[in-house]
Amino acid sequence: MPRGRTPAIVGLGMTEMGKVYDRTAAEFAADAVRLAVADAGLSLEDVDGLLTSAGVGGGVGLGLARDLGLRDLAVLSEMQSYGSTAGQMVQYASLAVASGMAGTIACVFADAPLRQGTSTGAAYGSRGAVGWRGVLGASGIADTTSMYALAARRHMDTYGTTQDQLGHIAVGQRAWAGMNPRAQFRDPLTLEQYHASRWITEPFHLLDCCLVSNGGIAVVVTSAERAGSLARPPVHVHGWGQAHPGRSLLRHENFGLVSGAARSGPAALAMAGLSVSDVDVVELYDCYTFTVLITLEDYGFCPKGEGGRFVADGTLGPDGKLKVNTGGGQLSSYYLWGMTPLSEAVLQARGEAGERQVADHDVVLVSGNGGVLDHHSTLVLSPHAPGRA
Repeated sequence: MPRGRTPAIVGLGMTEMGKVYDRTAAEFAADAVRLAVADAGLSLEDVDGLLTSAGVGGGVGLGLARDLGLRDLAVLSEMQSYGSTAGQMVQYASLAVASGMAGTIACVFADAPLRQGTSTGAAYGSRGAVGWRGVLGASGIADTTSMYALAARRHMDTYGTTQDQLGHIAVGQRAWAGMNPRAQFRDPLTLEQYHASRWITEPFHLLDCCLVSNGGIAVVVTSAERAGSLARPPVHVHGWGQAHPGRSLLRHENFGLVSGAARSGPAALAMAGLSVSDVDVVELYDCYTFTVLITLEDYGFCPKGEGGRFVADGTLGPDGKLKVNTGGGQLSSYYLWGMTPLSEAVLQARGEAGERQVADHDVVLVSGNGGVLDHHSTLVLSPHAPGRA
């Protein structure tokens, strides 16, 4: 990349999140961008690029530029690759900065699926479908949870992964959430309480499944050269990767056994000139406990098929040997798609995570997962400029 144009995240904006009913997704998005720009010590007039992403509730699109009063933008686009989108937005913003196409780009995700008086499950519940998806619904596979449950069961049957091992992931992340004032669930969780939570779709208990949250998060990406004069410590983008296996709803030999992380992770680390042994903090997309397990395997933190034993062997939680999902993740903290792991990664890299701050945070690995293991993005972030991590 051209000297001085290496990309860095310089602003982070986070609205109130959770059961917040007084704003639309578009309003959350606008608030998040304003907060991120102010966090960087910039003004909206400094922004010449905007990338937006909407959740299941929709409502966030190109019109956000008008709502914010942005004019003469060099980059403007709506993006959608589900939970991998946040990582991809940072990747495309980084490319735009490196090429000189744009100088300061805001990337934002917001959603407001929760409705007062309606269950959280209804926000991501079964939807009508035709064709093959209709056949799936008629057979009892009515939602995303059912598909992930099939993937998890395949892994269990193949490698002997157990319910207890999935439970260790939920327990470990809840321990981190207890130190995160933004987390929706902060009470301590035991393995016995995990098993006592009701079934959703076997092998998933309620506590295997992520939260549902309203809110918005944005980041601002600019050049490292400019970052040095701004308000917050820059978080440098050292590497990135994507993978889109293209096997959604297809029967194939790797379903539930290998995800796009197996390509995306090594590509990002290779771009950064690093390996998994260099990683200090891991912020993973955790729509389900199983997603954490398979991503750890596919990134190479443990051999394939040994993820269950790996997470149950003192690996997770604040006292664990690997610092994973240090804010509590989507299972216990808040669910803003790929912005959940990204926002915590920025806080850790800056050294601004408070009680839960990890002492060694020179290299932070961030994942995003979309669909049913259909899309994957990876970022390698650092508080140090390339060559110093």
